[in-house]
Amino acid sequence: MADFELRDYQKEVVERALQGENIVIWLPTGGGKTRAAVYVAKKHLETTPRAKVVVLVNKVHLVDQHYTKEFKPHLGCEYTLRPVSGESDDKDFFGEVVRNSDVVICTAQILYNAMTNTEESKHVELSDITLLIIDECHHTHKDSVYNKVMACYIERKLKGERPLPQILGLTASPGTGGAKILETAVEHVLQICANLDSAIVSTKNYVSELKKKVPRPIKTFDIVEKRLEDPFGDHLKQMMHIIHGYMNLPSDVRLRECGTQEYEQDVVILNQRGIRENNRLVAECALHLRQYNDALLINDTLRMMDAYHSLEDFYSKPTKNIDGTDYFLKALFQENQVELRTLARDSRYENPKMAKLQSTLLEQFSPDKNSLGILFSKTRKSIHCLNDWVLTNDVLQEAGIKAAILTGAGNGITYMTLNEQAETIRNFRQGKLNLLISTSVAEEGLDIPECNLVVRYGLLTNEIAQQQASGRARAQDSRYSVVTQKGGREERRELINEYLEELTGRAIAKVQEMNLHQFRIKIAELQKEAVICRKIAESRKIEKKTRNTAAGVQLLCRNCFKSVASGSDIKLVDNSHYVNVNSEFEKQYIVGGQVVLGKRFEDWEPGRTISCRDCNKDWGFELKYKEVALLPNLAIKNFALQTPEGRTTVKKWKDVPFTVEDFSFDEYCQDHFPDLLD
Repeated sequence: MADFELRDYQKEVVERALQGENIVIWLPTGGGKTRAAVYVAKKHLETTPRAKVVVLVNKVHLVDQHYTKEFKPHLGCEYTLRPVSGESDDKDFFGEVVRNSDVVICTAQILYNAMTNTEESKHVELSDITLLIIDECHHTHKDSVYNKVMACYIERKLKGERPLPQILGLTASPGTGGAKILETAVEHVLQICANLDSAIVSTKNYVSELKKKVPRPIKTFDIVEKRLEDPFGDHLKQMMHIIHGYMNLPSDVRLRECGTQEYEQDVVILNQRGIRENNRLVAECALHLRQYNDALLINDTLRMMDAYHSLEDFYSKPTKNIDGTDYFLKALFQENQVELRTLARDSRYENPKMAKLQSTLLEQFSPDKNSLGILFSKTRKSIHCLNDWVLTNDVLQEAGIKAAILTGAGNGITYMTLNEQAETIRNFRQGKLNLLISTSVAEEGLDIPECNLVVRYGLLTNEIAQQQASGRARAQDSRYSVVTQKGGREERRELINEYLEELTGRAIAKVQEMNLHQFRIKIAELQKEAVICRKIAESRKIEKKTRNTAAGVQLLCRNCFKSVASGSDIKLVDNSHYVNVNSEFEKQYIVGGQVVLGKRFEDWEPGRTISCRDCNKDWGFELKYKEVALLPNLAIKNFALQTPEGRTTVKKWKDVPFTVEDFSFDEYCQDHFPDLLD
């Protein structure tokens, strides 16, 4: 295929990569980072003996997007390309795929799994790869899978092991890592460089060309005056104070203002304390207070009825009364339900932010305008509520707004499948839709057309997310709007992010000004420190895992505190699913409806939901494995752990204080079907 041309600023940023250096390309969203990476890959394939290019992405949908839109059109005629994600069969013999391909585009988890797998058909060594391209490489930090891949690279480098692949990172912003002063921000950028073993490059000579290619949108703060009266929210707060009184809180407990993120943190800690101290009254009340606080947060951002429905949905779930606490909490809601519903329907007190959002949209959308926009909000619940609001709002419909939601791909009814995601973006591109109502998934990576309007609504995020969202407004004279209450948290955060964006640029400039020798010394120091810290963290993790035997830990239902399983009953299936293999466990739960995940898996399929037989607490769902084994797949967040040191809770299975052994299908069959195996 004929060579393809880069813009001058792209040629400048790839120059060192073409000479074989490890670099991070820093260009804004829409600046053509991926196209520059394709160019580097093409030159690398043409000039490197036995070249092997692997492109890593951090989201499944980006595998096909990069393959279809960028790499295949320019490299597909001359080279063998393979896209591999968790949804493709190629992952099961990934080692062979890498050996038989020139370019592989995959999620970072696929590569990391292959690096740690000992089976020949699946195993990949870093030395098999000659060029490793890391998309959205600012995620290469802490325990991210990008950093796990690069940690293997760094350890081999420090041991003097060769060969190692050339590294090419791509980012719109490395951020400041939470730093507020230049010196600390520089340390963060250097740490990202150390993690990627790369220098960071940006255009110096063609800034004006870049600005012309990626114009900054007009930014506006669409300010809302504070709600003068909020009887619905006041009523919720009164109910919360009644619960506070019922709990008879310990003297050392201080709860901050209701309806804030800080209050949510307080009641989460209070719930954990109640579980730890075997105080169900405190634990259960804290759980319900969090729901009321969620309703207040929704009331602050969305419609009053959205807030009311969130509580109504919570209290409509079938549960059993375990003790007087349950009777009290349910009765409190039921006694106030009619009053809450009446207040929620009173249009005099509706959230003024919704009216401001409506006027912001109407300034851009009308039947005679071909506008495209994205409305960003925080949670999947909030974007569903906003979508319902747009679809049922006569004024917005008359303006010709055709909206649809866009969420991340995953399991469950509030997620989208990859096909649904792709279809939504295709409809947006073709003009069948003109407004995407999205979570943060649309900030980064997705191939979305240039927009006239980007609105951030009810969002508190960092400077990286802000820059990427802003970068979606790339049409001529586009607008970037922040709808917020005067002096509110969103306005304060947005102003902080503006400062942090400028600080990021200054920090990168400082790093780029460093003497090359000093830079390499500093990077080597940070890499050695990181290796030591990882080893210490790993030894502590092992110490924690071996502190208790699996048999010495009991799993308790997080709601009724009944002991329902031993840690030794839990096994790990395919490095993903934590299941209970004890056949006696089925006496502890009841089954509900069939789980539908919207996609198929090779060795397993979901069964029905399972919940506590005594209190109806959700526990997880049945997992049908290899069409034979029916295994209860448990969510650890729904359980407490009784250990010799006391009772505790964890959010993820990887944090349990005992070792979970791998599931053996042969042993399971021998235990459950001995007669058939004789």
